[in-house]
Amino acid sequence: MYMKKELDYRLYLVTDRDCLKGRDFLSVLESALAGGVTLVQLREKDAGGAFFLEQAILAKQLCDRYQVPLLINDRVDVALACNAAGVHLGQSDLPLKAARKLLGTSATIGISVHTITEALQAATDGADYLGVGAVFPTQTKTDATDCNLQVLEEIVRKVKIPVVGIGGINQENYLSVLQTGAVGAAVVSAILAQDDVQKAVETFNILEKKSK
Repeated sequence: MYMKKELDYRLYLVTDRDCLKGRDFLSVLESALAGGVTLVQLREKDAGGAFFLEQAILAKQLCDRYQVPLLINDRVDVALACNAAGVHLGQSDLPLKAARKLLGTSATIGISVHTITEALQAATDGADYLGVGAVFPTQTKTDATDCNLQVLEEIVRKVKIPVVGIGGINQENYLSVLQTGAVGAAVVSAILAQDDVQKAVETFNILEKKSK
């Protein structure tokens, strides 16, 4: 498995083919990497195992070229098979402790949480980071439980692991997520659905630098 290192969560891209407007997935991913995303999560909600693994191997090769870690959504087996940096798990996915047993201590395991109770439990169970949301309304994950900036800020205060905001994040509200103390924001359509993906990423990075 991938050797564990401290990840940079500032601009965390979560993939979604529905945002691509017919464009080639790997070409769009490369544009995002060239623009400066700091972390990529490959999400293939409707894909079979063989296709998911094939895409994961290709995405891993691309991410390696840009020295950006790749996480896999849900599928611990795919993460192992493509030597990803780790996995991101939802509340109804494989339990964190079971995933850790399979992946070992060198893998990064993130957990989606929506409440302070879930956040505290995930931190206690050994999560490496938390994805908190949906912070804003989102069309890319219609089953997302609404959260808000206040809940995000409270979770940041109460746990000692990195916290990332997710859900409906765009260039207009990105800084408000960082202002809660979150280490970064997970972005989907505000990058992948844009006509100029690289420029969209570069704009996020400019905003982040100006906020310091």
